Amino acid sequence: QVELVESGGGLVQAGGSLRLSCTASERTFSTHMVAWFRQAPGKEREFVARISRSGSSTYLSDSVKGRFTISRDNAKNQLYLQMDNLKPEDTAVYHCAASQRFAREDPGQYDYWGQGTQVTVSS
Repeated sequence: QVELVESGGGLVQAGGSLRLSCTASERTFSTHMVAWFRQAPGKEREFVARISRSGSSTYLSDSVKGRFTISRDNAKNQLYLQMDNLKPEDTAVYHCAASQRFAREDPGQYDYWGQGTQVTVSS
């Protein structure tokens, strides 16, 4: 069982930056694939970015590519999402997710979820 806790959300103006963190309770964090998803009011959960177990491979959605960076520190059981040049359409609750199996962009492939952190971007 992996518990995930997100932090770092907040209110920021368009063009600004935020860095989200996700802390995992499990010492076997390095054996899990992890990802960020987001969900805006009235919309389905949307894939944002994922990273391999070692951190050597990343994949970002087209909507955030070039603006967001995903990284992880397995020694600290931490996952990060650096968000730059934020836009109002990035406003959502951001969730981190983990899977012991190989997982891609389908939220159904992830077994563990955090409660989420709110990101609000004003225009």
